[in-house]
Amino acid sequence: IASTTLMDVQKEATCPVCLKLSTERLDLSCGHSVCQACIPVSKSAVVSKRGEVSCPVCGTRCTFKNLQASQHSVGIEKRLREVKLSPDNKKKQDFCECHGEKLLLFCKEDRKIMCWVCERSQEHRGHHTFLLEEAGKECQEKLQSALKRLRKEQQDAEKLEADIQEDRVSWKNQIQTERQRIQTEFKRLRSILDMEEKKELRRLEEEEEKILHSLAEAEAELAQQSQLVKELISDLELRCQWSTRELLQDLSGIMKWSEIWTLKKPKTVSKNLRSLFYTPDLSGMLRMFKELTNVRRYWADFTLNPENLNLNLILSEDQRQVVSVSIWPFKSYNNGILGSQCFSSGKHYWEVDVSKKTAWILGVYCRKRSLTFFKGRRGKSHSNVYYRYRPQYGYWVIGLQNGSEYQVFDDSSHSDPRVLTPFVATPPSRVGVFLNYEAGIVSFFNVTNHGSLIYKFSKCCFSGPAHPYFNPWNCPGPLTLCVPSS
Repeated sequence: IASTTLMDVQKEATCPVCLKLSTERLDLSCGHSVCQACIPVSKSAVVSKRGEVSCPVCGTRCTFKNLQASQHSVGIEKRLREVKLSPDNKKKQDFCECHGEKLLLFCKEDRKIMCWVCERSQEHRGHHTFLLEEAGKECQEKLQSALKRLRKEQQDAEKLEADIQEDRVSWKNQIQTERQRIQTEFKRLRSILDMEEKKELRRLEEEEEKILHSLAEAEAELAQQSQLVKELISDLELRCQWSTRELLQDLSGIMKWSEIWTLKKPKTVSKNLRSLFYTPDLSGMLRMFKELTNVRRYWADFTLNPENLNLNLILSEDQRQVVSVSIWPFKSYNNGILGSQCFSSGKHYWEVDVSKKTAWILGVYCRKRSLTFFKGRRGKSHSNVYYRYRPQYGYWVIGLQNGSEYQVFDDSSHSDPRVLTPFVATPPSRVGVFLNYEAGIVSFFNVTNHGSLIYKFSKCCFSGPAHPYFNPWNCPGPLTLCVPSS
């Protein structure tokens, strides 16, 4: 019954011009009801100046009853809604409107549900069709897969957001900690400066008191001598008025005393201060320390290389400390050991503890082929044992001898290296070595003295990988490769 009703309603709602279902229709005076859109598009529907129009169905000239949807159209719309909501009509939706067959197939290209007759039509020929149940299952699987992936992406996004929040908190804490540390360090420096200022002022006051006391004593002694000489002068002036007999009979000895009396000069007081205060170059110290801080950012973490270890050397278990021992009847100076890592590019830095050494050689070594070392005779002077430690043979190093003699071994035109003596104000307990491979620079820093520069090799020509080089020499004290940031 519902399907019959639906067909009747559809027939009533079908426009006689365009043959389409429409609820927005106009009733003409001739009795026909057509779509509002069909009147102006129809060739026969020409509106006259008097507001008349020709019916596109019968051609009768008539006037509009109402420009809005007619009451009949409203009734049809209400009946269509009631029919579509009925249970029987829902079942009808499972059937093809064109062929009345059950809708069991799905066209992938047109994204349409159809019956088997539609599948064989010209419109869907050659298209990929699937059973509706299988297509629905596949669609559900894709939907669930997409949901699962998006939920995973959402979880990842939430985790990344939480990580960023955590990083923000961590960075804020690090910045705050570093800010407090900087403020504490500068406060400590100001405290040291204030204490040193008070100490210098106190020393100056003590020197002032001492000098003024010496001057006061000298002044008192001069005043006493001045009074004495005045009294002598007064006595002599008085005797000038005496007679000859009185002068000859004077037994007071004033004449003899006045002849031998001389002025006793006070101790000489220096007109200059004993010592002057000179302000240290704090800006220079901070500049050196900043440079050291900058190169420390490239601190390389490696150990000493145990391969081809000389029998004179003993390497610690952690391979960071080497000690020289004497096992031969003659002295051996070829006690070099390389780092476990070599560098062919970039910037690299490391530090070596030499606090217990009186002799050592440190720097960078780069192997060079087709080189013949100058061979000295055994027993030759100790100064010539450095013949190999120069850039010509791949060594960019500095060294220490006899506990206080710092030397730089550079190239020269003679068989012996040109030995330079750098100024080292404070003996280093730690030596920092910085390698800039591309720039051809090897620098040495006195870490003990605020990172002051000991020496810098420029325009170094590295023919291959550069190796950190360590030589404990013949000194029994340990030479230690420091742990980064220790």
